[in-house]
Amino acid sequence: MLDDLGMEIALDRPPGRVVSLVPSLTEAIAVTAPGVLVGATNWCTHPADLDVARVRGTKNPDRAAIAALRPDLVVANQEENRRIDVERLRAAGIPVWVTRIDDIDDALGSLTRLFREGFGIRRVGWLEDAREVWDRPPRLSGRVALPVWRDPWIWVGGGTYPDDLLRRLGLVNIVDDMRYPHLRINDTLGGNPDFVMLPDEPYPFTTTDGPEALGGVRALHVKGRSLFWYGPAMVESRADLEAAIPEVC
Repeated sequence: MLDDLGMEIALDRPPGRVVSLVPSLTEAIAVTAPGVLVGATNWCTHPADLDVARVRGTKNPDRAAIAALRPDLVVANQEENRRIDVERLRAAGIPVWVTRIDDIDDALGSLTRLFREGFGIRRVGWLEDAREVWDRPPRLSGRVALPVWRDPWIWVGGGTYPDDLLRRLGLVNIVDDMRYPHLRINDTLGGNPDFVMLPDEPYPFTTTDGPEALGGVRALHVKGRSLFWYGPAMVESRADLEAAIPEVC
């Protein structure tokens, strides 16, 4: 078997002990293959009742703690996790399946293959539902900017999963030249967005932390989970965003 980066993964049977280093993948595995997760990051908040060992964060996983859990497989992501951590886990004899997800189709295809080839699960109901949801034509319009952090301001750019999600909704992302560029707020607002989407994660924008910096541009508060989580959240994320956006447009 090959992961999304073409690395061979040696599994002679479906994994019975799995550590996930990505919140989206943690939820996807917990829902699809209940009972196999033995470890996850501190940021893995879904499912809400997830009861597994915690192995720190996506960028600083506790490799010794991971090894102590004796996983058959660790699941990671090219963008969210560091190459050095993946390489050192593999050097310790632990198989690591790395996903690469740059758009909606990548998410659906990557997770379908992970469960089919890695876990031996042929049919995943929520993936079928998500594919149907995101095959629908766009319903919205407007020019938008989407920050993921402030101080410094970091924005969703082109070639990323949330950028593709915005386009599938019918929105135009005015920041499209780099993946996640650091841009001054005034430079971004100079692109004349109709509104700025302020998610509650990874940076916890609120009604008092974010809108005051927008110089009168409309702020739309949305769930970061609906924008950034490629997993079971994809089933509800479209309806959640479509319901929220008309409130300010």
